[in-house]
Amino acid sequence: MSGRTYYHVLGVSREATQEEITNAKNALAKIYHPDANMHNDIDTTKEMQEILEAYRVLSNPEKRKAYDRKLGGGKGRVFRTFTVEETEETEESLSFVSCWNAALKLQETVKRSSWLLERESKRKNLSARILEKFGKSSRLEKELLTQMDELCQEALEYTTVLKNAEIPVDYWNAEAMNWVMVHWGNNRNANYHTLFAQYDAHINKDKSGTERLRLKSQNRQFHHNLKRLLSYAL
Repeated sequence: MSGRTYYHVLGVSREATQEEITNAKNALAKIYHPDANMHNDIDTTKEMQEILEAYRVLSNPEKRKAYDRKLGGGKGRVFRTFTVEETEETEESLSFVSCWNAALKLQETVKRSSWLLERESKRKNLSARILEKFGKSSRLEKELLTQMDELCQEALEYTTVLKNAEIPVDYWNAEAMNWVMVHWGNNRNANYHTLFAQYDAHINKDKSGTERLRLKSQNRQFHHNLKRLLSYAL
């Protein structure tokens, strides 16, 4: 199948639930709403319309069934919102919207893991420390380990997507991914790897020294928290 389908537009799989479709639409709307891009002199009206049209079909069970039947027959309507080049692709092939989704989900997963660890640190009492001293884990600690392992598996899934797309870890933050997402959608022939270099130029030119330090600090903290989360793999 050439081009992109409605599923590619929203960055979800053919098996996506209604909740996942809605969440994807809402996340993309925050990035592509024309009002959010006026200050960058970028018109994302067309992209927003295509996102809403994809959502209109996929959020309706009957329309989605009919659309899936067309896709199964190989002659479904083709969507080119995020087309980079005219090449033959399978539905499973990577698109930047999938990478963007993975990066934002990874950020959320890392935040959840940090919150769990902070809560556990505050909740840990003297008896728990005594149990730990004698090599015994409390019930709460075991629950934490289970939760952290689940989050770790989620993180590994998202990092795999980003690594397969050869996106350096320094760009796995919302600001970089959102910036590239908008510019990639606006210029359909752009190579998103090149756009990351342009993002660097944008940061150096348009951000103050204080803002650049803030971004570096946030990246360092994210890398630290991600490394800590991945250490919980069982």
